[in-house]
Amino acid sequence: MAERTVFQSISRKHVTSLAPQATVRDAACVMTRANCGSVLVMEPPDSILGILTERDLMTRVLARGLDPDATSVRAVMTPNPICVTPETLVSDAVVLMLERGFRHLPLVSGKKVLGVFSVRDALPREIGAALSQTEFNEQVNDVLG
Repeated sequence: MAERTVFQSISRKHVTSLAPQATVRDAACVMTRANCGSVLVMEPPDSILGILTERDLMTRVLARGLDPDATSVRAVMTPNPICVTPETLVSDAVVLMLERGFRHLPLVSGKKVLGVFSVRDALPREIGAALSQTEFNEQVNDVLG
């Protein structure tokens, strides 16, 4: 059986997004209603400025004592996120996430934003393959110095 692509694996085929001037509270409410762990920060028509995740809310807002009603998403988002294409294999996306410490990757085809691939979208089989690849990469790096 062929490995799935990120587009085949994403649970949501719609984009959850906000404008950069939206507040952190707006973002938390949007993520709660959509039952998702991230929101893309975008300007029309399809320009991704950044991504805001649950972890960003915890580490960049709550831990710093910022006011969610007075803080814009632009101030605490991860700017210029790394994106993947619909054809990206799940294991390749998971390797990228493991190596870079991400849990969410925007999915883009040309200039069209298709959604966000989350680590939750990966199957255990593909996570296992990605972990094996990551361990192999670490061993090669150790050998090469």
